[in-house]
Amino acid sequence: MANKPAFATGAQVEHTKFGLGSVISCNDDYIVIKFDDHGEKKFITSMALPALKKSDRQPPVEKRRAARKKAAAPAAATGA
Repeated sequence: MANKPAFATGAQVEHTKFGLGSVISCNDDYIVIKFDDHGEKKFITSMALPALKKSDRQPPVEKRRAARKKAAAPAAATGA
């Protein structure tokens, strides 16, 4: 029987050094967390668990870069 992961995907956690983040994936070997201020980090699960605690915050809204409008290509000049 497989063990249940320590944290579910999407769980909100707080790390003692990196602060608040969202769990991207978690299994017996590794946990990947996307931190608000430090980006995505991968830890060995057994070593990271003592530094993590569950957070009751709402997941942050994913920031998206504004799409730039491409400048219209100049119309080809027609020869007369």
